[in-house]
Formats: sequence, structure tokens, C-alpha cells
Amino acid sequence: MSKRILVIEDQEDNRTILRDLLTSVGYELIEATNGEEGVKLAEQEKPDLILMDIQLPVMDGYEVTRRIKADPALWHIPIIAVTSYALSGDEAKTREAGCDGKLMCLRWLLRSSTGTHVKPRARRRVRLH
Repeated sequence: MSKRILVIEDQEDNRTILRDLLTSVGYELIEATNGEEGVKLAEQEKPDLILMDIQLPVMDGYEVTRRIKADPALWHIPIIAVTSYALSGDEAKTREAGCDGKLMCLRWLLRSSTGTHVKPRARRRVRLH
């Protein structure tokens, strides 16, 4: 059974990048387009990993992370913050909210890939064990 990743991201282009990248190396994706939907899908699906946008409609990524980490059934799921543009201080804010991983910038992923082919270095950064 493949590992399941919940992508909580409101921008279709960003979801497409992540979908192409991750499904090409065998991960199953679950997608949410706003924070509230992300919390519900985390509760229902219990994914192996969550990739969390920070700027989301309905509920921002910080609050979504806090709610997931406060749930005894979900707190153990790793959450990695994902954004199109990383700003100074964003990594500290995401860690304070409960994110487990460093901020992953989608602009970096775009530079690291051509179409759906991703360089091995980029592939290692998103591998689940």
C-alpha cells in the first residue's frame, strides 16, 4: 500500500505541481482546497503526511496545524509547511504552530523539476519512511 499525503492548498497550480511530483514517485494524494476541509480530511483519512499551505481561505494553515496537533488521534502525523513564497520569519511561525518540517517553497520545486521529472535531490526531500 502506498503512503498517503494530504495536500492542503488552495491554488490549483500548486496542487498540480505537488500532484505530478508525488504521484510520479508512487504516493497517493488526498487534496483539500481550504483549511476547514483540510481538518475534516485529516480526521477522516488519517494520512501519513500533511503538506500544508499557510495562506488558506476559511482557516489559515497555522490554525489548521494547531487543530490537527491538538487532536489525540492526529497529533503524530508530520506536517510540512508549503508556500509559494517564503517570507522572513515564516519558518519560526510554522514551527510555533506545530509544523514538523521546514518550509518547502514551491518555487524551489519548480526550478528542481522539468515537467513531471524531478531530480533525485528533490525526490529525497519528500520521501516518506
